[in-house]
Amino acid sequence: MSISPDNDNTSEDAMVFIIIGKAYERDGDEDGIDIHVMLRAPDDDSAVREALNALAEEGFLEADLDQIGTLNEAPIDEPHASAYQGALEGEVAIIRFA
Repeated sequence: MSISPDNDNTSEDAMVFIIIGKAYERDGDEDGIDIHVMLRAPDDDSAVREALNALAEEGFLEADLDQIGTLNEAPIDEPHASAYQGALEGEVAIIRFA
């Protein structure tokens, strides 16, 4: 008898996550920059932690992460297609929308 887990985060391979939010480069910056972060991680907690670390390394002081999800197939349009490929190769891709 095979039992399938109820939790979607039990995949043997790391999943490609996309995290959508807003990041802030300066104190008091009310507008912020809309961002998408794409990366591979074993679960959503790890994905959020890695995304926040990558944003801090890029000089962002703060981030409001609004949505998180997994990608089941490669995006077709740029810049997401390149970011997806980078995520598959172990990079944390940050897409900025000015």
